Amino acid sequence: MLPRLKQRREFLRAASGGRKSVARGLVLQARRRRTGDRPPVDVPGPRLGITDSKKVGKAVTRNRARRRLRAAAEAILPRHAEPGHDYVLIGRAETPTRPFRSLIGDLESALKRLKLFRDMEAGR
Repeated sequence: MLPRLKQRREFLRAASGGRKSVARGLVLQARRRRTGDRPPVDVPGPRLGITDSKKVGKAVTRNRARRRLRAAAEAILPRHAEPGHDYVLIGRAETPTRPFRSLIGDLESALKRLKLFRDMEAGR
């Protein structure tokens, strides 16, 4: 299980100081952690935050969207995300109904667009 972003300021830091990639099923924000961050973070690997808005739907639909994003992140980020980064996944209106394989593809392509995709098999 990936370490989580829990505080609002961590989410805001990723949004303002990071890069963003929009895909059909999700939005990915990524930011490299710095030594001067408050509170200091000594987690070497990637950290994950998940959020969505009421545009996605009512509470049950938003919860489903977050569960699906969490499952996609757990499948992709441990093997392919750059360490030392904070990643925020934002659900979109299509997230709850998008086929799971497509959601995985959206996350992979977003990482590649931000040049944060590590191919473990290729040795990068």
